[in-house]
Formats: sequence, structure tokens, C-alpha cells
Amino acid sequence: MTFLEAFEELKTLFEKHDVSDTKEHFAYQFNITGDGSGTFYVEITDGKMIIRPYDYHDRDAEFTASLESFKGLATGKLDPVAEYLKGKIKIGGTIDKALKLKNILQKSTK
Repeated sequence: MTFLEAFEELKTLFEKHDVSDTKEHFAYQFNITGDGSGTFYVEITDGKMIIRPYDYHDRDAEFTASLESFKGLATGKLDPVAEYLKGKIKIGGTIDKALKLKNILQKSTK
């Protein structure tokens, strides 16, 4: 799978989450390792989500994991904290903002 294919699949999964009540600003970078490797970012601000296939240098937190791990997070099948403790996801940046991702991904989908 190419990065653009992986990105489009993950973008579709992330966009299913309702962030309309999220007023705080979050900027996350996701680094896919292995199959479909590459980098994309998710920015959430004023109840809107923007997802682009680029590095985000002014990010709050950075996640590094396999495509399968990110699919599991985006669908709510995997807990980011549990995956971090197992060593399947690496997290950098502001830990408080990184932990907020779990709340965002647990919200009902559109």
C-alpha cells in the first residue's frame, strides 16, 4: 500500500468522529511506519477537523505507529494508552494534549 492510499483510508476513518463540540485547539502529527509509511497531521480547532498529508512542525503531540495501529485507534478498537504501554505506539510532545486524543476518538461518529 502506498502512503497516499494509507492516508486516504485513515483520513476517512478520522473524519467519522464528531468534533463539533471541541473548542480547544489540537495539532497532532501521525508517523506511519512500515506498510504505507509517511506522515500526516490532524488539526482540530473550533469544532472542525483538518487532515493533511504533511509534517506539522507546530504540533502539540506526535504519534508513531504502524498503519494497523492507527486504523485500530481511528475505529475505536484500540486504546491509545494501552497501545503506548505495550510499546506499539510512540508518543512525543505535550502528554496532556496527547491524552486528549483518546477522548476525541471515543466520541460518537457522524
